[in-house]
Amino acid sequence: QVEFVESGGGLVQPGGSLRLSCAASGNIFSIYHMGWYRQAPGKQRELVAAITTGGSTNYADSVKGRSTISRDNAKNTVYLQMNGLKPEDTAVYYCTRVSTIVGGPFGSWGQGTQVTVSS
Repeated sequence: QVEFVESGGGLVQPGGSLRLSCAASGNIFSIYHMGWYRQAPGKQRELVAAITTGGSTNYADSVKGRSTISRDNAKNTVYLQMNGLKPEDTAVYYCTRVSTIVGGPFGSWGQGTQVTVSS
């Protein structure tokens, strides 16, 4: 069972930046494609970004050009750098394994990390 712990969220002003981290347990992290999802109040959970085992990436149109997903297999960690944050980015952010670069989450979820963008 792979478990995830997200961190790095917080309160930030519009236009600010955050770097989210997701640490995975176990030693087989490198064989999984990984994705960052977010869920805003009253909305469905949506894919924000995904990264394959080979390092290919995919982004939701809403964050494209403002966000960068990356991974460090030696540290069993996936990151999401978010710049130019907007109030509509406010959500709880989660990471999990995904089947493909366009999503298909499976397995466990972490507790998430809250991102609030407000002045």
